[in-house]
Amino acid sequence: MKKLLFVLTIVLLACTPRQASQQVANAATTPVTKMRFHCESDTTLINQLLLEGYESGISDANALVEFYARKLLGTPYVAHTLEGDEEMLTINIHQLDCLTFIETLYALARTTMEKRRSWRDYASHIENVRYRGGEMDDYSSRIHYMSEWIIDNHMRGNLVEVTPDLPHVDYMVKDIDYMTHHTASYRQLKNDTAMVEKIRRHELRNHRFPYIKRAWLNDKALKDALRSGDFVSLVTRIEGLDVSHNGIVIVDDKGDPYLLDASMSGGKVMLESKPLFKYLQNSKNNIGVRFFRMMP
Repeated sequence: MKKLLFVLTIVLLACTPRQASQQVANAATTPVTKMRFHCESDTTLINQLLLEGYESGISDANALVEFYARKLLGTPYVAHTLEGDEEMLTINIHQLDCLTFIETLYALARTTMEKRRSWRDYASHIENVRYRGGEMDDYSSRIHYMSEWIIDNHMRGNLVEVTPDLPHVDYMVKDIDYMTHHTASYRQLKNDTAMVEKIRRHELRNHRFPYIKRAWLNDKALKDALRSGDFVSLVTRIEGLDVSHNGIVIVDDKGDPYLLDASMSGGKVMLESKPLFKYLQNSKNNIGVRFFRMMP
């Protein structure tokens, strides 16, 4: 672990941002995808991580998610890395927020499960998990709400939500439409009414989704059903939003689940110091959680 953190430090110091976009073929070679890199060493670091994953011999999806999450510990938290004047497939392994963190883990794990070791395969899986139907177009083709992200990726065999099968599951019905009610908060929506309407068409009305209330997170039956490497989303009471944060579960030797996340308050990818039920205990807006995991 110390060796990896040292390598990451060197890479970040030597990181030279790429100002111009590139046209690079994805893993299937067609079609050519517009890509935006954070810096010159993104592809090198991705290939290095994939080689380590390949050589680990790990084949279980959850175990691979945990493996790569631990490799990324210490990576700086940076928000809004996907935003630009034009929608492009953004590749940035050096800076992560809570959603790009779990997308990165998915793409690394899926590439390794296919016994591939190229950043091009990784990029193809990033596009597949990030965009509706797995294909990038404009800003509206990116999946912006976690509820739709889960539904779309489940339909295409990428992920499965396990929340409905867990003890103490409850359900919530909510309009998921925060973006079109807060257009000033989004660079691409401020002065583009046509894009606002495109986003509105994909928002969810009277959406019913499962969740576990935070009061049950210390229940033994629930904890026994969770696995390290499960993805977790924090359900919020904020109007128009379904979830406010994402990460993965790490179950310790006592069977307590912890949150490993790209933390805004901590400023980096980190393992939170308190078990998940204590982490959420005094939260003002986060009222529960949803769990999902990769399909084999």
